[in-house]
Amino acid sequence: MVKLMYALWGTDLAVALGSAEVLAALEQAGADRVQLNIAGAPEVAGAMTLSTLAPPIDAIVSVWTEAVPEPITAVLAPLTDRVVGWEVTERRPLPPPETWDGSRADAMANVAFLRRPDTLDRTEWLRRWLEDHTPIAIATQATSGYLQNVVERPVTPDVEHVDAIVEELFPLAAAGDIHAFYGSGGDDAELRRRMTALLDSVVRIGAHENIDVVPTVRHLHSLRGATSAAIWP
Repeated sequence: MVKLMYALWGTDLAVALGSAEVLAALEQAGADRVQLNIAGAPEVAGAMTLSTLAPPIDAIVSVWTEAVPEPITAVLAPLTDRVVGWEVTERRPLPPPETWDGSRADAMANVAFLRRPDTLDRTEWLRRWLEDHTPIAIATQATSGYLQNVVERPVTPDVEHVDAIVEELFPLAAAGDIHAFYGSGGDDAELRRRMTALLDSVVRIGAHENIDVVPTVRHLHSLRGATSAAIWP
C-alpha cells in the first residue's frame, strides 16, 4: 500500500472533495482510503497559519492505494485551481484516535510542510527530526496525534520542493488559546518553558523558516469497507 499526499488550491473544496461522486471516483481510480484536511473551517478560525506558498494551501488530500497515482490525480485536478502531490513514507509516533466514517475529527489538525535546510544533509536532517525532535514536540505540546510523512518523490507534473509533511492533532480550543495549544494548564512559566524547548528543537531542524503550516479540520473515509483495526495492524 502506497500513501500519496496532495496539496490543493481552490474554492468550495470541502463540499467537492467530500461528495459521494468524488469519493466514488477516487475509489474507481484505486483509492482504498482517503483523508481530507480542509483549511478555513470555522472550527479552526484564528489558528496561526504560516505560508511560503502564495496563495496558502486550501486543502490536503491523503490517499492510500495499491494503484498508480495518475488516475487519482486526474480525479482531483478538475476540482482545483492547482494540485501538487507526493508519494510519502508514513511514520506514526503518536497515533490519534480515528474513525473512518467521514465524520469530522474532534481536533484541530495542523499540517506542516517542511524543507531541509542546505546546511544539513538528508541523513543528518532525518536523524535530528525523527529521533531528536519528535519526543520534544510530543512532550511540549497538547497533541493527541503526531504523524510524520517523509517525501519520496513527486507524483504530479506541477511540483513544489517539500522534504516532509507533518500532521499534529490538537484540541479545538488550541485554535484560539495558546495554553490549550501547549498543554501548559494556564501556567505562564510552564508555557514559556515549553515554547523555548520546542523552538530550540525546531531551529535545529531548520523548521523555523521556509515552512508552511495549515490549520485544518480532518475527515477520514474508508472506501472499501475496511475497519480501523484492519487499517492499522
